Amino acid sequence: MLDLGLTGKVAIVTGGSEGLGRATALRLAAEGARVVICARRKDVLERAAELIRTETGVQVLAHPADVTRPADVEAVVNATVAAHRGIDILINNAGTSSAGPFEQMDDATWEADIQVKLMAAVRLCRLVIPHMKKRGGGRIVNVTTVGGKAPTARALPTSVTRAAGINLTKSLANEYAPDRILVNTICLGLVKSAQWERRAKGDLEGYYREVAKRVPVGRVGEAEEFADLAAFLCSARAAYITGTAINFDGGMSAAF
Repeated sequence: MLDLGLTGKVAIVTGGSEGLGRATALRLAAEGARVVICARRKDVLERAAELIRTETGVQVLAHPADVTRPADVEAVVNATVAAHRGIDILINNAGTSSAGPFEQMDDATWEADIQVKLMAAVRLCRLVIPHMKKRGGGRIVNVTTVGGKAPTARALPTSVTRAAGINLTKSLANEYAPDRILVNTICLGLVKSAQWERRAKGDLEGYYREVAKRVPVGRVGEAEEFADLAAFLCSARAAYITGTAINFDGGMSAAF
């Protein structure tokens, strides 16, 4: 069995109550990491934490937070440090899909997307990096999309904010490599998530079959597969990987 070397590591996972975030938190906890999850809805967040505790036997700190609010972000980081005396891993996963015709996207829509997809990551990175330096290194994984590399029509503002997230990843990777803080981004294609479930309007499997026609491997990705990749990037086995933008899309994107 491959030992990822995550035992005792302290991880923050944003958007950790459902889908990709919950799957990643579960995977990290199963590897022995001490996990803090945050999301806006306290009840859903607590259910996710209880699920992870039940399946792994690991205590999980569930901290309600809206990552677009600087005070909430600071509170999550402070609570993590108070509970675990440091931070080793940050998974910037929180985000929603916001895309449509350019002329219909008003300033409020743009501003909201920038706050949740870019500024939340900026603030969290700025807060956790000093703690990672004290630990002698760390791992940051920013979740973006393949649209940040190769945007399609009617993909704004998400394609722009995701492109900014990819740029942020490379910039931080270059700046903090001497501190052994490795920063990568996973660029999503079509992956099963709570957002897709809400769009399906009842016929979830039929919906997935239809959208899978756009994917060369013929299916939609699983949240658990995403979690495996995220855990690997956070692990001791990925100590020579930084500044990468890895497509997790079943071959769908035209961009490398």
